[in-house]
Amino acid sequence: MSGQAADQVLFPARTWAGLAAAGVFVYLLVDVALALLRPGLSLVHSPESDYGVGPFSWLMDLNFLLRGALTVCLVVAIVRGCRPAPLARLGVLALAVWGIFSALLAVFPDDPLGTPATASGAIHLWLALVAFLGALLGTIVLSLAAGHLLPLQSARGWLLGLSVLAVVPLLALLRAGFGAESAGGLYERIFLALELAWILVAALTLARKPRPEPRHGASSAD
Repeated sequence: MSGQAADQVLFPARTWAGLAAAGVFVYLLVDVALALLRPGLSLVHSPESDYGVGPFSWLMDLNFLLRGALTVCLVVAIVRGCRPAPLARLGVLALAVWGIFSALLAVFPDDPLGTPATASGAIHLWLALVAFLGALLGTIVLSLAAGHLLPLQSARGWLLGLSVLAVVPLLALLRAGFGAESAGGLYERIFLALELAWILVAALTLARKPRPEPRHGASSAD
């Protein structure tokens, strides 16, 4: 199959990027819906994963799967649209880990505060830790490499700023943990917001229609 035929079957990078951007908006809408449907869970103290246990848990499971899907869409868009070099491939791989492990969170519910510890809850914590570290590593590496990724060059400043800023809430989360007196839920939400903002900026940049190159030899009087 020729490259052109493959593009027609697998969709161009802009299409994958558009799907990733749309996924971010849907993810945020579901998050808002869950906050309204489950007002008993604190946005400051409770982790987002607590929505995956109890009423409307299927909505949180859907969002975990959506987070994985939108990330994979962005990974495909970067690979197809940027042809990343070895360093950037490390970032792509780390971002893929974030997406895959995010989706796996739907399979292993966490243990909300005050409930007995379970194997599922322990697995959930490890999956979340690997996913978060993958997101942080992937976005920072790809931001640093954006200067060599032509489609992302124009957004390099925004991407680098968002990725570096995300270090702060993640370190605060690791220090505070989750509990009735901690602000772990808030730190987690800030971290997720920054990572999703990074994905949105990258996706919208890749989804933009490239400007047509000026024709050589065209008369300025035309």
